[in-house]
Amino acid sequence: MTAVTVRAPGGVEGSAAVEGNAMDERYEVYALADRFFYETPDRLTGEGRGEAPGYETARRAVPEGWRAARIGDWLTMTPVDGEGRPRSGPVQGWKIHASATRENAERIAAAVWDYCVPRLIPFKFVPGPHLLHLRNVKYAARDTSGKFVTVYPADEDQLQVVLEELGALLKGLEGPYILTDLRWNDGPLYVRYGAFARSFVVDERGRLVPAVTDGEGRLVPDRRAPSFQVPEWVTLPAFLEPQLAARNTTTVGELPYRIEKALHFSNGGGVYSGVDTRDGSRVVLKEGRPHAGLAADGADAVARLAREKYALERVSGLGVVPEVRDWFPLGDHRFLVMDFLEGRPLNSFFAERHPLLTADPDPVAVADYTAWALRVHGLVEEAVEAVHARGIAFNDLHMFNIMVAPDEQSVALLDFEAAAPIEEGGRQVVAHPGFFAPPDRTGADVDRYALACLRLAMFMPVTTLFVVDRAKAAHLAEVITGQFPDVPREFLTEAVAEITRDPASPTTAPPLSAPPSPADAASSSAAVLPSPANASPYAALAEPGDWPYSRDSMVKAILASATPERDDRLFPGDMAQFSDGGGLGLAYGAAGVLYALAETGADRYEEGERWLLDHTDPVPTGTPLGLYDGLAGVAYVLDLLGHRQRALDLVDTVLKEKWRKLSSDLKGGLAGLGLVLDRLARTTGEPELDLRAAEVARILRERAAEPRPEPKKRRAGLLRGASGPALFLLRRYESTGDPELLTSAAEALRRDLECCVVQRGGGLEVDEGRRTMPYLGDGSAGIGLVVDDYLAHAGDGRSEDGRDENGQVAHEPDAFERARSQILTAATSRFYAQPGLFQGRAGMILHLSRTGADPGQLAAQIAGLGWFAMPYQGQLAFPGHQMMRLSMDLGTGTAGCLLALGAALDGEALAHLPFLPPPPRRP
Repeated sequence: MTAVTVRAPGGVEGSAAVEGNAMDERYEVYALADRFFYETPDRLTGEGRGEAPGYETARRAVPEGWRAARIGDWLTMTPVDGEGRPRSGPVQGWKIHASATRENAERIAAAVWDYCVPRLIPFKFVPGPHLLHLRNVKYAARDTSGKFVTVYPADEDQLQVVLEELGALLKGLEGPYILTDLRWNDGPLYVRYGAFARSFVVDERGRLVPAVTDGEGRLVPDRRAPSFQVPEWVTLPAFLEPQLAARNTTTVGELPYRIEKALHFSNGGGVYSGVDTRDGSRVVLKEGRPHAGLAADGADAVARLAREKYALERVSGLGVVPEVRDWFPLGDHRFLVMDFLEGRPLNSFFAERHPLLTADPDPVAVADYTAWALRVHGLVEEAVEAVHARGIAFNDLHMFNIMVAPDEQSVALLDFEAAAPIEEGGRQVVAHPGFFAPPDRTGADVDRYALACLRLAMFMPVTTLFVVDRAKAAHLAEVITGQFPDVPREFLTEAVAEITRDPASPTTAPPLSAPPSPADAASSSAAVLPSPANASPYAALAEPGDWPYSRDSMVKAILASATPERDDRLFPGDMAQFSDGGGLGLAYGAAGVLYALAETGADRYEEGERWLLDHTDPVPTGTPLGLYDGLAGVAYVLDLLGHRQRALDLVDTVLKEKWRKLSSDLKGGLAGLGLVLDRLARTTGEPELDLRAAEVARILRERAAEPRPEPKKRRAGLLRGASGPALFLLRRYESTGDPELLTSAAEALRRDLECCVVQRGGGLEVDEGRRTMPYLGDGSAGIGLVVDDYLAHAGDGRSEDGRDENGQVAHEPDAFERARSQILTAATSRFYAQPGLFQGRAGMILHLSRTGADPGQLAAQIAGLGWFAMPYQGQLAFPGHQMMRLSMDLGTGTAGCLLALGAALDGEALAHLPFLPPPPRRP
């Protein structure tokens, strides 16, 4: 197999405030099963609702002496003893995976069942074709791609026997290459050393991850990188050595191309820039993996690459596409070589050109940008029309696939793997969510829909909202008219008409990466909800600033979405709630929503509290330990709601784990845990909790003295930077009065401020290298919250110039005041790409309301939050991260917006984030 190992670059530089089209492809599969909310893909076909799975093998009766169970995407089969308990076996070792295609999956599942059951070998498999398809789509996780069956041999002797015997049964059957594993001969079997049973450990970054036991009996992370690795304490069995040698035989050394850089990786393969060594010209090499990177019609990456070659050759010579240079196989993979096009993708221009990145945009800058955007859109239209004239529909037009030339006088179209002849009248099979055409658009109409979306996205790059509700287009057009007065009215009305036309068309669209099915048109996979313009659901929707009416509306939406009958989550939210621990936590789960309801004066949701109590007794295996991601945060909320004993029980559970190895941060680390320990120590008087809080302070101060990476190579911000430890040290200072804690808090804040840069317009943002971040979670606004609290205490025990009793500068008040002012500027931009609390406009509202900002600036941010407003059962709701679905959670969705608005508009409730009440005095 081809092995090209080049580290991918970070991406496009710019401010995250305008990265509205920067897509996190992991969200795609979570947007398939429900028309409103992110959902686990196994619920798409009813498999998560107790209905019969797809494969006939999965519907077999469970044999006597066996137990079957559905766990996530898997159907597990476990032999049991006479009392129904699992038979004893190893907890880790060499496991066997089988890959499969849609055509041979049923045969492979049956063969594995028939082989393993009489031999009492545990195994599991993916029970339905749709779940198998999702494991192999273009943006499926590369560490799980291809894994259809897992078999658990008892030892290395049985491993060899199973590989030989089952390998013979499956000889000649194909499947996607499993990147984490070593292939057995030429069939669909692969092997990897790893955990059989679920266990967890805190890794070097402080995260709770799956674990194995090393040679000294210690739990260590079970590495699952997309490349085959043998743990250092494990010896590769001799019978696998020929397989490893065969794996390393295919190289790129004899090609006439020198690969210099990886531009992009997906489950379908890589995209690389390089040089043609024969003439020194720059080229792009695009790789296709067989049976992987599937599109909605089932085409794999190789087939899609062949489509791209065909389309590019058909439109060759137009000057608006790259020219094909070469087409060759390497091992089982296929490569397409194209000319390298100079320029930048269209999305990269927003950070430097978009005029709404300041509080008060210059009218001249707005007019200049409008003229530029209209001209560039015209160039794109001309390029698309030229391609259409050659009989090709592009089928994947979006801002990342449009290259603007260095002189900005021409554009080119990139990535033709979804292109097809217009005469075929095909539907879209691969798409960016912000430009995803509804199912009634075929052929050239797919591109016309995308061009209409581009008209709006050039000014408001939030068209991903259309996969939830296409009626949002008319609302965005109104916003654009108000912000960009020189945009011709017909330019927008034509776009809205194209996006929303034909209300009689089906009310749902096919999933972005679903397999073909006769039921496509009726599925609810990537729902688009067209509405006629004269029946817009937005006319009666509450305005965010209309408090308390907006509060009541958001609360109704949140409660209407609740599913207390489910065990995996109570409120729909971010896809993160489906990881280990379920939907319990403060950031994405039930605890955060209950907290927001309580903080904003809503009536108690007692059924929700019972759900949280029930689902923490016992605690689910693998639940993280931290404040925002796990048990510490749940304990904090339950204590606030009056369930103190359960809160103390959860904290006791945390303290029985290896909590000292947690990371230092607020989200899941020691800073958040320390805050909960300190609070409970004060409210309960338990001396043991106070001792543990003091130990957290000691550990954090010791870690702060260790060498640290340069600013651009470390995390900064409230959730994962040094500001979280600074917050804990400040609160601990308030509890103890120890001035050294205040000094340590100042040092921690300085570490985060070292990671910040001043942007155009004067705003201070966290510099992540490829982008800057103004937000509350990982950006400068979160740092600003803690800076405000530090300044409220900065004079304690200090002289006027900020020196302590030893004459050392302890807190540099001028530097912190300057940073505070610059962070306020960053929090007042006219445009932010998302609405959420941690990574969007709601976080800016909370920060401005807490720090005593200008009322006009705060009002402008509240009005801007309305740009993202969406209806849910007629009530006010907001989309979650990536804006492909609504969310009700605290970190990304409606509960976070509710909390921020409560902080800004409710003078009595004084809503705030945990441990961040209004400062003792306004800075």
